[in-house]
Amino acid sequence: MSDDEKHPFYPLTDESISRVFSFLSQENLTQLYPYLDYREWPARSIVMDEGAMTDSMGFLVNGRLAVKKASSFPGKKILVAILEQGAMVGELSVLENCCRVATVEAMEDCRMLLLSTVNMEKLLINEPALATKILRRILHIVSIRMRNLDERLSRLL
Repeated sequence: MSDDEKHPFYPLTDESISRVFSFLSQENLTQLYPYLDYREWPARSIVMDEGAMTDSMGFLVNGRLAVKKASSFPGKKILVAILEQGAMVGELSVLENCCRVATVEAMEDCRMLLLSTVNMEKLLINEPALATKILRRILHIVSIRMRNLDERLSRLL
């Protein structure tokens, strides 16, 4: 077995994971690993479904995701965003127990690391400094997305 195959999230590498978690030190990443789960999705598959009750957020390591919202036309969705490597997705579900606010579809084969609500709560208890860094990053991303939404909405009005 090669060193790469011994990695807890094989076929991911430390380098690809470090790019996603650039706001954390290598020591923090090592602390975070036990709280994460690894998943893959093939292209064109639904990663998250609008309205579904779920309890995890994702950190996109490889691939691209399309974020879509239901429109007023039955069966039609509006493209809200395209997320690329390093993006967080579904972060609101870790902050509050709610259903998905959008559908997320894999535009190509995707690999993500998932953080569940239960594991976030464990992280808050066991590694509060690390959990604070992750929560600050979530708030930073949500803030950027809200500002972008405000700009898009103001152009429409």
